[in-house]
Amino acid sequence: MAWRLPPLAVLLLLVAAAVAPLSSAVRPVSEAHRSVAAELFAASPDDLETTYEAVRTFKILGVQRDKGLDGKACKLAADRLSSSSSPAKDLFHAVQIAGVLACSVDAGVYDDVASRLKAVIKDTNSLLEFYYSVGGLLSLKEQGHSVVLSDADSTFHAIKALSQSDGRWRYDTNSAESSTFAAGIALEALAGVVSLSDAEVDPSMIGVVKNDIVKLFGTIKSYDDGTFYFDEKYVDGSEYKGPITTSASVVRGVTSFANVVSGKLNVPGEKILGLAKFFLGIGLPGSGKDCFNQIESLSLLESNRIFVPLILSLPSKVLSLTSKDQLKVEVTTVFGSAAPPLRVNLVQVLGSDSKVITTDSKELQFDLDNNVHYLDITPLKIDVGKYSLVFEITLQDSEHETVYTTGGRNTESVVVTGLIKVDKAEIGISENDAGSAESVEKLDLLKDTKVSLSANHLQKLRLSFQLSTPLGRTFKPHQVFLKLKHESKVEHLFVVPGSARQFKIVLVE
Repeated sequence: MAWRLPPLAVLLLLVAAAVAPLSSAVRPVSEAHRSVAAELFAASPDDLETTYEAVRTFKILGVQRDKGLDGKACKLAADRLSSSSSPAKDLFHAVQIAGVLACSVDAGVYDDVASRLKAVIKDTNSLLEFYYSVGGLLSLKEQGHSVVLSDADSTFHAIKALSQSDGRWRYDTNSAESSTFAAGIALEALAGVVSLSDAEVDPSMIGVVKNDIVKLFGTIKSYDDGTFYFDEKYVDGSEYKGPITTSASVVRGVTSFANVVSGKLNVPGEKILGLAKFFLGIGLPGSGKDCFNQIESLSLLESNRIFVPLILSLPSKVLSLTSKDQLKVEVTTVFGSAAPPLRVNLVQVLGSDSKVITTDSKELQFDLDNNVHYLDITPLKIDVGKYSLVFEITLQDSEHETVYTTGGRNTESVVVTGLIKVDKAEIGISENDAGSAESVEKLDLLKDTKVSLSANHLQKLRLSFQLSTPLGRTFKPHQVFLKLKHESKVEHLFVVPGSARQFKIVLVE
């Protein structure tokens, strides 16, 4: 029997390395979000709430809607505003739609709506009724109509009376449980009362609510990567909203309240940044409701008076040693706007087993034209594998430290790839599995080589080789395959067993 190994073109080594999957990348809002929003809200909804969420999302993202759809939305809003039977919730969403789309509504209709909403505020003890009525009046004011809440103090106290000691709120005086979602809409309603008041609201009550916000943020949940979010603690199943909706409610409420009161809220910057990471971490949402909550929350975080979160992100999480890729880092707002002057330092590199590779701090260079920080990875002496890179952001202007939050240290996962070299490849004939080869030929698998060997049916073909990384270290992949193609063009695939240093396979006929 004769074994003939033809050129490298038909001798293939397939190497499968075991690389843990990367965590989902946190990236600013992009064109992909606009495309998804257009798809999720493609159909013209018939209900006011979904219509408002669609037009509000499109306005934030700058997505152009069909004029016919806008006209249909305006008609839907106008009909509800003119109807004497419309509840406060419908009036709230109708006014909001009219404001976003600049619908033409008769001033007399708005005067009537304002009177009806004030009447609801006077008679209700329901948090939701307060929220819709105050929100509707505020939207009227923002559209240029003269709206004043003369009994603002009593309304503020009525809403505050539903608060609980842990920073959560009840929906009404009969509710047994408090709710985080309710806390968000309560804070938004209180902010509206302050804006609508014709006199200063009791400063002591403002201080009490500020303290409520501190307590509320004490209940926030987190992940190990610095992501923060709100969820319900104990709430009836029919009222459970989920973390996206609940977190969005708190963001709306807290940012609204911060915008209308003097002084700064005592909310840690890393928690504001963590909320931004939570909403960006959603990626591309799968429903219109989630899309609205994501985009509106990020819009509010983009320009709030507590802290504006700055997001560190990597355009690419896969770096090639062979191609001499540079490590590139972007620091922007959640919508991708440029950050103020700052420095980015790589302060630590950890291996996949959390072993410290280096703690030498290296400052990244800044490319002003492309708004990106970069660093050559060759001096880091990192090899093929998965790593955690720890960055530290420093604002250059100390005044910006009260405006922006960077969250201190930021950790990003990357995979470093490279060309794996096949060394010390040998092929030979042996009498048995353990015996040494009688005739051995060296192979250069990087060249177009041909080797001829002869053996009888009792002898065996032995192939061995070593794998090494670009830095010359032994490479241990998850699996190695050998594919042989016969002259008849029939292919055979073999799994090559190996140790930490050498891969060896023995073939019999």
